[in-house]
Amino acid sequence: MTIVVIGIIILGTGIGFLSYFLIKSIFIPKRIEAIDNLIKQGKAQTAIRAARALINQDPRNADAHYMLGKAYLADNKSELALMEFKTVNQIGVFGPHIPENEFRKAIAQLFVKYNQIEEALKEYILLIKLEAYQADHYYWAGKLFAERNRSDMAMNYLRKAVELDPRHGKAHYELGLLLFREKRPIEAKLELEAALKLQGDNAQAYYILGKLQKEAHDYVAALLSFEKAQRDNELKVKALVERGGCYMSMNAIDKAIPELERAIKASTDDSSQETLYARYFLAMCYEKNRELDRAIEQWEKIYTKKPNFRDVAEKLSQYQEFRTDDKMKDYLTSGQNEFMEICKALVTQGMSLQVRDVTEFQHGCDIIAVEGDAAKWRNVRKLPRLIRFYRKPELIDDNAVRILMEQMKKLNMTRAVIVTSSGFTRSAQEFADSRPVELFNKEQLQELLDKTDIYGNAKGS
Repeated sequence: MTIVVIGIIILGTGIGFLSYFLIKSIFIPKRIEAIDNLIKQGKAQTAIRAARALINQDPRNADAHYMLGKAYLADNKSELALMEFKTVNQIGVFGPHIPENEFRKAIAQLFVKYNQIEEALKEYILLIKLEAYQADHYYWAGKLFAERNRSDMAMNYLRKAVELDPRHGKAHYELGLLLFREKRPIEAKLELEAALKLQGDNAQAYYILGKLQKEAHDYVAALLSFEKAQRDNELKVKALVERGGCYMSMNAIDKAIPELERAIKASTDDSSQETLYARYFLAMCYEKNRELDRAIEQWEKIYTKKPNFRDVAEKLSQYQEFRTDDKMKDYLTSGQNEFMEICKALVTQGMSLQVRDVTEFQHGCDIIAVEGDAAKWRNVRKLPRLIRFYRKPELIDDNAVRILMEQMKKLNMTRAVIVTSSGFTRSAQEFADSRPVELFNKEQLQELLDKTDIYGNAKGS
């Protein structure tokens, strides 16, 4: 009897082991394959239910968790897929149904998608060990190191990527971007150009290349690059602002204005840095064209959004008189002929001198004048003096005073005056202190205007 019982126990145990073996080695793998086929057939919901049922039976079944993750991906539920893939990673069992390389690529991309940079980086380092010949793994490692501000490591991995695959356009772009940030423009330009040969639709590469060309004063090339960059809606406003900046640097103000106006029109956020800069540069253009009403309008719009933006508050203060003082407004905005008549009136009435000659130049004019007939000593030879009027917004620097001194020597004059609607730099004031040059800033110009009938003189001409 005892032998029979022992035999039954042994037989039962054997049947149990056999059943377990059959389930583990035949039935479960077949169910896994069935779930995989459901995913391939686009039946994600059915696959999800089948995988969950299998996990309920065996919570540590890595294959089932992996299939559930794949089914979630197919069903556009990537966050749930990442949770399942993390479970697979914790179990750490790979096999025919979980190819390790494929799994690590999938989980790495999910980590990237959810900005889990450290975890993604670990996966790509593992992938490099598994597939050292794959340039894409080095590319992603380099890109992620760059996001962690580890430019030294990023540079090494990105260079390895382009070494393994010279036609890897994304690696060339990331390397170019990194070199651009590292202030290595020549190398950056080469990499960006290589990227664009391989991926001609990379708008961001065109934008960075345009920045490099603009910094190198190659404005024609930069304009073309920014034109291609603006095809990307996300870059459109920035690219248009840069095009406007290029035209401004080329002193083509009339071409800059439409680009900047287009940037403002294309913007969907009046408070964005790009929009504020578009308005700021547009105001600069209007100011150079002496369209001060329009310039002030742009400064005011900037001020309502960001009062401390650049020198906007200072500009509004500088042109405060413009709205209340017609004489200052006419001095700043009148046409060249009328402007010269105003300057002649300032010399004859405000300075009590006689005008002998008037010469115009951009943003101003030169007047040669002598003392009037009412001078105390009539028999003394009247010494001419050079009076230079400016109406540009920039401060007058010492170089402008030096240029005036050179002009005085050529004309054999010993005295001169500079009158400006802006002001003078400290270096200009220090240079003029010990020389026969008087400096009239905006306040002194205002005093001259107050005691001068500029309209009578202009009409009389």
